[in-house]
Amino acid sequence: MSAELLLEELLVKRSQQKKRTSPLNYKERLFVLTRTHLDYYDGRREKRFRRGSIELSRVRCAEVVKSHGGVIPCPNKYPFQVVHDAVTLYVFAPSNESRSLWVQSLKGEIKDNAVVSTKFHPQFWQEGAWLCCRQVDKLALGCEEYNLFGDISRKPLPLIPGEKRRNERRRPPPPLPPEGGDDGDYDDDDEEEEEEEEEEEEVVIALYDFLGTEPHGLSLVQGGEYVILDKGDVNWYKARNQFSEEGYIPSNYVTEKSSTNLVQFVWFSKQVNRNKAEELLKREDKEGAFMVRASSAPGAYTVSLYAKSAAGEGGGAIKHYHIKETQAPPLQFYLAEKHLFSSIPDLIEYHKHNAAGLVARLRYPVGKQDRSAPSTAGFSYEKWEIDPAELTFMKELGSGQFGVVRLGKWRARRRVAIKAIREGAMSEEDFIEEARVMMRLSHPRLVQLYGVCSQQKPLYIVTEFLELGCLLNFLRQRRGRLGLGSLLSFCLDVSQGMQHLEAHGFIHRDLASRNCLVSSSLVVKVSDFGMTRYVLDDQYTSSSGAKFPVKWSPPEVFNFCKYSSKSDVWAYGVLMWEVFTEGRMPFEQNQNHEVVVMVTKGHRLYRPKMAPPAIYDIMQLSWRERPDDRPPFSQLSQMISDALEADAPPPN
Repeated sequence: MSAELLLEELLVKRSQQKKRTSPLNYKERLFVLTRTHLDYYDGRREKRFRRGSIELSRVRCAEVVKSHGGVIPCPNKYPFQVVHDAVTLYVFAPSNESRSLWVQSLKGEIKDNAVVSTKFHPQFWQEGAWLCCRQVDKLALGCEEYNLFGDISRKPLPLIPGEKRRNERRRPPPPLPPEGGDDGDYDDDDEEEEEEEEEEEEVVIALYDFLGTEPHGLSLVQGGEYVILDKGDVNWYKARNQFSEEGYIPSNYVTEKSSTNLVQFVWFSKQVNRNKAEELLKREDKEGAFMVRASSAPGAYTVSLYAKSAAGEGGGAIKHYHIKETQAPPLQFYLAEKHLFSSIPDLIEYHKHNAAGLVARLRYPVGKQDRSAPSTAGFSYEKWEIDPAELTFMKELGSGQFGVVRLGKWRARRRVAIKAIREGAMSEEDFIEEARVMMRLSHPRLVQLYGVCSQQKPLYIVTEFLELGCLLNFLRQRRGRLGLGSLLSFCLDVSQGMQHLEAHGFIHRDLASRNCLVSSSLVVKVSDFGMTRYVLDDQYTSSSGAKFPVKWSPPEVFNFCKYSSKSDVWAYGVLMWEVFTEGRMPFEQNQNHEVVVMVTKGHRLYRPKMAPPAIYDIMQLSWRERPDDRPPFSQLSQMISDALEADAPPPN
């Protein structure tokens, strides 16, 4: 006997395997909701066939997708999502009423599931990132609290132009076919069966060379094509090359082969903000030097262009042009003048030969050609224990709370930082147990942990090496030479690294400029996250016996030793203050016990002279007394990014 029928309607399904949305990725399907399953069928009347089946007990989230006016290239304009296991199914309803009915019905059926999410992504996964929070890890924790019982679509969303509210009388659907379709080859144990066009091999292009030194590794050649066989590990994919050799490759060294994937082009720089773009273009100092980068607005892109002719008296000027999109299908792109193109690469190719409203032609791409390869999550797949015989020890870099740090090389090839842990400085067994977890935290704004040497004394921790040292010393050594854009850029780097930690439920506990490092390209990365949990000495011991960096700590840490991402947000506000004072000590005239009293009574750090009022407002948001009133790092990143994109006047 078939399960009880709850809902049935013709809806539109978006392909799950494509990063880029286009009309070809949308299929009309007959969706059927029962007490146990969400099924969808091929809509052809002459041969109905079940294309997919989702067991409701495995659904983690059902919710509206906020499209915020973005172009939806299909007739149905009201998207919602069904998240099950590691898959997000996007479905488009014909009206707001229809969408609300589906979302509420699904929520009612999954309310007792053991796997229901606590957070979800309110916007689309598109172009290799979540549009809501800019996370590039598809499996990243959601950025907004999920309400299993509420329906965010009930605050009526704006109507799509030309649509009138109506109560539609739906025609009864035609009878369903027997389970498995006409040919009876459907496997009921399959949670979902992708359509034929979605089962094609996933081909990627290597962005960098990689030497696969381990037996299970596979080498990469920049520009080469590889077939992905397994993506079970977010940091290491199993792949096959043109010679049918198989092995593991770092996921951040490859990108999807697609005419619409911008990462594969030399002129695209995903992680470059406005300030860094201007630095790179000025350094190039060529008429028509340009790059395309991700804008502060989610899903938007900007062309940054250098032109000596636009500068007036000598030097060169940099103009930033937002790539605009047409509001009605088909989706097209344009710059200053309305020369329309079906893709961004086509647009760039046209403006290489025609200025057409720009200050110059796009003549010299500035981007990946001189950029070093990113760090990897460990030296290879599942390799976290490092043989100390493979390490070469070089000059001493400094001494931290755990012991001496030296510059070194792994296998005489890769430069690394090696921390020799002083005996009695940390709880080594607890740290080693968590080392695997910390290694998996891989992000362009986090200092990468490569592994440990745990089979001898002293214990060695091997990490990424950054040439310019800690941010605190960097700021102090360059006092008077750093502009507003550079300071904001440093703050953005740190907030993006912390956003990744926050999304993965990881708390830093000791965020400060001394625990951030600077690369040769002036990128700031967060270091030593979570390490204070393993401290055994009394460096940060207060009169109450609690261990914490007092001048960077909020009231809930003073009073209850309660750490969270929100206590990290407080510390981030203090770090911003350090940046805009170019490395001064917070509360420099006060002892730790005095700071505890002052902060508890509501006293806060003063506004630095170099910080405009709008930037100081962000610091004050981070220092709100109640943890729940402090913004998440995703919001802080967006606020700093917006400030960087704005033509902000210099501070008085």
